[in-house]
Amino acid sequence: MKILQAAQAVLAELPDHITVVAAAKRRTPEEIEEVIQAGIVHIGQNYVQEAQALRSAVNVEATWRMIGHLQRNKVRRAMESCDWIDSIDSVRVAQMVDDVAAETGRVMPVLVEINSGREPNKTGFLPEEVGERVREIAEFEHLRIHGIMTMGPRFGNPEDSRPYFIETRKAFERLAAMRVGNVEMKILSMGMSNSYPIAIEEGANMIRLGTILFGSRPA
Repeated sequence: MKILQAAQAVLAELPDHITVVAAAKRRTPEEIEEVIQAGIVHIGQNYVQEAQALRSAVNVEATWRMIGHLQRNKVRRAMESCDWIDSIDSVRVAQMVDDVAAETGRVMPVLVEINSGREPNKTGFLPEEVGERVREIAEFEHLRIHGIMTMGPRFGNPEDSRPYFIETRKAFERLAAMRVGNVEMKILSMGMSNSYPIAIEEGANMIRLGTILFGSRPA
């Protein structure tokens, strides 16, 4: 019941326009069912194999989202187990998503990932190049871009995340102003357990929470 209570407490303090994604890496089906019972119906997964196993084991309806880096050779399996791909970080991955979606007769909703901290160890488009890349991805007929997401550098002081959230929001606004077909800038996904209040102040309407809902992640 601790997860249920924690999730309900978070939801009670958030504005109505904020969507919470439960970052459920290495969580059990029972833990995920408890967070869904609280009213958080978007479940984020980092790994394809784990997403497949959990989705078949969880007996409550939810929307499953791939939030981790997606390798091209795992795109097909990810699309079998997830309703959204929130981490499109290259044109080549987008092309693979489009190819699989065309084969299966679906249109896949996606978010484009921005590497707001320009960190060499993280994937995603740089803020200054994302406009050009989005134009390329928008040519694919079997996916729809609904917004952008960022991980951003992790800091002990959440306030240190603010410049990266600001830069991501500015990229979001530039993309919205482009008015490209197959692109609808409606989701700005940024902020995690320690930084989500700052992210919301800077325009986020989707946040990804793990520790604050579930407690410390298992080793």
